[in-house]
Amino acid sequence: MNAANQEDNSRLHRVQEMLDSGTMHKVSGLLNALQPGEIAHLLESLPLAEREIMWGLVKEKDGEVLVHLADDVLDDLVSKMDAADIAAAAENLDPDDLADLIQELPATVTNEVLASLDAQSRHRLETVLSYPEDTAGGLMNVDTVTIRPEVTLDTVLRYMRQLGDRVPASTDALIVVNRDDSYLGMLPLARLVTGERSDTVAEVMSVDFVPIPVSKPDTEVAARFERHDLVSAPVIDDDGRLLGRITIDDVVDVIREEGEHQFMGQAGLSEDEDMFAPVFTSARRRAIWLGVNLVTAILASWVIGQFQATIEKLVALAVLMPIVANMGGIAGTQTMTLAIRGIALKQLSLKNLRWLLRKEFAVGFLNSLLWAAMVGIIATIWFNDTSIGWLIAAAMTINLLFAAVSGALIPMILDKFNIDPALAGGVFLTTVTDIVGFLAFLGLATVFLI
Repeated sequence: MNAANQEDNSRLHRVQEMLDSGTMHKVSGLLNALQPGEIAHLLESLPLAEREIMWGLVKEKDGEVLVHLADDVLDDLVSKMDAADIAAAAENLDPDDLADLIQELPATVTNEVLASLDAQSRHRLETVLSYPEDTAGGLMNVDTVTIRPEVTLDTVLRYMRQLGDRVPASTDALIVVNRDDSYLGMLPLARLVTGERSDTVAEVMSVDFVPIPVSKPDTEVAARFERHDLVSAPVIDDDGRLLGRITIDDVVDVIREEGEHQFMGQAGLSEDEDMFAPVFTSARRRAIWLGVNLVTAILASWVIGQFQATIEKLVALAVLMPIVANMGGIAGTQTMTLAIRGIALKQLSLKNLRWLLRKEFAVGFLNSLLWAAMVGIIATIWFNDTSIGWLIAAAMTINLLFAAVSGALIPMILDKFNIDPALAGGVFLTTVTDIVGFLAFLGLATVFLI
C-alpha cells in the first residue's frame, strides 16, 4: 500500500472514531484543513448515517465538495438539501464546475440556482451548458486571460499585476487574440517574465500550439493533454474564435472517470456506483445485469444438454468441461481488454483490426500448443486414457483460437452499434467461449469416443 492510500485510510479511521465518540468539533477542525476533493473522498467512504452527519459539518467548501462527489453520492446528499442551500453552495463555483453540478440537480433546484446568479455568471454558465457534457465545450471554463499581439510585454506585466489574485487558476500561458477574439497563439508565462519588456507579444508568442475544437470528444482532449504534457489549452469554435480554455484538473477527472468506467463496466456496474447505497437500490441495479448473465448461462447449459447422452456414457467429460471453457474465457478476456483499451484511446480501427486479429490468432496458437499439451498430459494421467488427453487438447486449441479472434472482434462490433464494449463485452465473450468450448469438447467426444 502506497503512502497516499495509507494516509487516506488513517484519515478515514480517525474520522470514524471521532464520529463514534461524538467529538464533532474535532471533525470540523479536520474538515477545515482538507481540500474539497479529500472531503469528497471521505464522504464516499462513509456509510449513509455517518455520511449525513459529516455532511452537516461541511460548510464553506460545500459547493466545491459537491463537484467532486460521484453521481450516486451527490444525488443522495442533494435530495436531503433545500433548494436555497444548494443555490448558496453553488454560488462561488467556476462556470465549468457549476455546469457539471447543475446537470445532476432536479429541474426545480436548477431554476433556483440560475435565478441566484448575476447576468454575467448566468451567461457564462449557459455558454458551457450549450455544449454536450462529453466534449471540449462541456469541459471548458470561460474565464481566460487574453492579450493583443501588438502590445508590449511591459504592458502585459502591468496588466497581470492589476489582475492580481483574479488570474484564473492553472494559468501557465496567456491567450493571444485579435480584436474579433480570433485565436492567434499563446504567450507562455516563462517567455513573459524572461523576455525584453520592449518586445511586443507578436515577437515572442508561440504560434505552434493548435487550439482544441469545441466539439472534440473529452477522451480525445484527455489524450492530447497526456501526449503533450499540457496544463491548459484554449478552446475555439468552428470560426476560430476563442470560447474558453480547458485546464488539467478537468482532464484528470475525465481520465479517472474513464478508468473507473472500464473497471466497473466489466462487472456491469456504473463508475458512479455508491458502495454504501441502500440495499434495494443496489439490488435493483444488479438484478438487471444478473438477468442478462442468466440468459447467457441458460444458453450455454442448453448446449451441454444436447450432449447429455454423451456425458452419461463418459463421466470424465463432465469433470473436464469447465477447464476448456474457463481457459477460453481467460484468453478471450486478455485480447478483449487490449481491444477495448485501443478503442478508448482511438488506437484501434477497421484499418488495423486485421493486423490485430493475425497477431492475437498467433498468440492464441502458441499458448494453445503449450497449455493444450499440458492439460492433455494431465488428463491422460488422471483418467488413464490417451484418447481423453488428445480430446481435451484439441478442444482447448479450438477454443483458445476462437477466443482470441472473438476478443478482438466483439468490442469492435459492439462499438459499431454504439454499445459500450466495456459494459457488454464480457457477457458476449463469456457466452461465445462457453458455447464454443462445450461444442468442441462434447462434439469431438461424440464423434470419436462414443
